[in-house]
Amino acid sequence: MQLNIDNRFTKTLPADPVLDNTRRQVKNACFSYVTPKKPRKPEMLHVSPEMLFALGLSEEDATSEAFLNIFTGNSILPNTTPYAMCYGGHQFGHWAGQLGDGRAINLAEVEHQHKHWTLQLKGAGETPYSRTADGLAVLRSSVREYLCSEAMYHLGVPTTRALTLALTGDEVMRDMLYDGNTAYEKGAVVCRVAPSFLRFGNYQLLAARHDEETLKTLVDYTIKCHFLKLGTPSKETYLQFFEAILNSTLEMIIHWQRVGFVHGVMNTDNLSILGQTIDYGPYGWLEGYDHHWTPNTTDTQFKRYRYGAQMEIGHWNLYQLANALYPLIGEADDLERILHSYHEKAKKHYLVMMRGKLGLFVEDKSDTELIGNLESILQLTETDMTIFFRNLSNFSSEASLEGLKIIKDAFYIPNEISSSIKQKWNSWFMHYAERLQKEEVPFKERKKKMNQVNPKYVFRNYMAQLAIDDANKGDFKLIDELFQLFRKPYEEQAEKEKWFVKRPEWARYKVGCSMLSCSS
Repeated sequence: MQLNIDNRFTKTLPADPVLDNTRRQVKNACFSYVTPKKPRKPEMLHVSPEMLFALGLSEEDATSEAFLNIFTGNSILPNTTPYAMCYGGHQFGHWAGQLGDGRAINLAEVEHQHKHWTLQLKGAGETPYSRTADGLAVLRSSVREYLCSEAMYHLGVPTTRALTLALTGDEVMRDMLYDGNTAYEKGAVVCRVAPSFLRFGNYQLLAARHDEETLKTLVDYTIKCHFLKLGTPSKETYLQFFEAILNSTLEMIIHWQRVGFVHGVMNTDNLSILGQTIDYGPYGWLEGYDHHWTPNTTDTQFKRYRYGAQMEIGHWNLYQLANALYPLIGEADDLERILHSYHEKAKKHYLVMMRGKLGLFVEDKSDTELIGNLESILQLTETDMTIFFRNLSNFSSEASLEGLKIIKDAFYIPNEISSSIKQKWNSWFMHYAERLQKEEVPFKERKKKMNQVNPKYVFRNYMAQLAIDDANKGDFKLIDELFQLFRKPYEEQAEKEKWFVKRPEWARYKVGCSMLSCSS
């Protein structure tokens, strides 16, 4: 097994001089060297063929003992020094100080075909940033992270990736719902892959500590390695850097809204500097269309990270990042100007995205009202988002009275839809039909285009729980079945039609399907 190692992060940035793996405040450094915990009895469960290819590895490599040992933390790649990153962050709107990679260890950086990748094990043991935790992960959260990372990629959502899912053979104690009911669970580890795992919090912590020297070093490194087109670092470059992050963060969140993904814990330490979805914890997929829904049990009271707030939270987090970059710029006006552009861009991009979902390709001033009315009606009764938008592509402007019939499978309790709600639906479909009359794209082509942005299959929590339940019994076939399903989420896949259904009733209140925590 041969990887082209290029560890520019550790070569360029200041390291923690203390080598002991003890909990501590790490200052004037971007990372700490740390060795993964050796698993008791590692077993590889699944490998992503796309990521193997991206790293320059073969399927034969993936079956080797060396591969198993490296990607479970049992051995270290030659000429590498694993490390955990130091960062802080705002958690649920409150500054939390130093956080860091508490259960993630970066193995190495790899260059292949002019692309740069960082390999990171999640669940590989303690680091100086583990605080009171053990640095380990369990099978249920690892299955969710592995499958969702790759599913999001194939949905076209900017995301970190996953290479491997493995059991460690260790038993890990967890309190799944933080309610005092602890139990042992199967330990597992995922190899996550991304161009970088830098987060907003990496820069925030240095700014909060007034360590401007290290902050400048980190920002200059980030620009040189990940925003090379911006040129030589300067005040103007730093502003362009911030604007590029704003644009990519917004683009990512617009994609979340498009497919109905709710991150669940949009703390500033969980936002990638590259605008990629990172940290798949208590996430969920919007099933009943509800702007107030969040999958995170920790957030059930205030619903800070609900579906309908994700774009606004993106702006709030960018404001915190702007504060962190301010010491390098020294003036607030230009940063504020860039921040103020966010809402207008969000409004514009959201409208474009929703037009695509509705098959509208000619701009019309009535579109905002049409979309707003649709979003209101969708929330009057429990309506499955994925099924609604997928089936909507079957609607023809010549058959406006057939609208309710076309989308009926999206209603969770169709018999309880009142006559007043039906009337509102019929009125909306009439206006939608009139709007489609202004389009020049033929029905078949419009249907095809709509089906390219409205997925047929999304990674619903009940699917994940079925795979987790089987895996806990030693049956890993469903993990692969779902992995294969989500490689083509926009295709019909007639043989997989059983997954194009609403959330089953048994999953409505089941732990893992409707209630999730940050526990891993």
